[in-house]
Amino acid sequence: MANTGHGTSRRVLRREIAGTIGLLTDEHDFRTMRRYRTFTFDNHTEYLREVEALLKSLAAQGNHTTVALFDPEEYAEFCTAKALDPDAQSSRARFTAELATTGPTVAYDGQPLAELLPDLVDEAVRQATWEYAATLLARIGACASCGEDIGHAAFARASNLLVRIIDTAPKGNRHLVCSVTTPAETLLAVLHVDDDSEGATELDEAEVLEFTTVLALGIATQSPGGLVMRTTVPGSSDRIYGWRLRENGVGPLTAGEVFDAYCTDADSGDLISPESDVDYCTPPDLGEEEPMTGHAH
Repeated sequence: MANTGHGTSRRVLRREIAGTIGLLTDEHDFRTMRRYRTFTFDNHTEYLREVEALLKSLAAQGNHTTVALFDPEEYAEFCTAKALDPDAQSSRARFTAELATTGPTVAYDGQPLAELLPDLVDEAVRQATWEYAATLLARIGACASCGEDIGHAAFARASNLLVRIIDTAPKGNRHLVCSVTTPAETLLAVLHVDDDSEGATELDEAEVLEFTTVLALGIATQSPGGLVMRTTVPGSSDRIYGWRLRENGVGPLTAGEVFDAYCTDADSGDLISPESDVDYCTPPDLGEEEPMTGHAH
């Protein structure tokens, strides 16, 4: 399967985009797509080079382009469900257009493809984490003794906790991580909290939804887990503090527990030198906590 010339390759790619480019990020997915006669690329590195050249060309013309993660298996399922020929450029263009609204995407703003690729993969992991946590949360069902929907109650509880955690944190750049250990894997969610020029809190709605869902799953299933907040204010040391998940909420970690968590290698158990200009401390008081309604689940 010979590759076409550079100019022709770019024209082929251009026909298959609709404001969004569906990108095959790894060699395995690329090889999977090569089974289609109309997919004319035969070298993944050259394919990435052509995609980057096309992105630059579109940007130079003032076009806004997003890059989506193109999954060959999802594409094949999409074509089967829609009765489309998978070996057609029009089918790939239609699937890519759908990715723009449903799949993980990253806006192209001139960054090298080598920088964009990890961001796109991270976005895909974020979305998969949220979907997995949301599915598990929905499956829990109602409390046998009180009839309350456990997932809904836990989500409300997690939302309330998150608001108080953000409200009690020092102003500045805040980086919050939630980890929940499920029987299958450990789920991680990250939330970045910044202040705008007028001091108002800025949050990414997708991050908030993912973070709240993972935290709610930990609360609803009483899974091992925790929250760690890192606050950065110019001119002063970073502050790190956290909580462990406990029945229906969180309990504060001591400064020593936070220090141990940050200064111990998770794999080997060996000590790691603490960072300079970092204060490991106890978290602020979150105020009176109202228990989740109904029974402890």
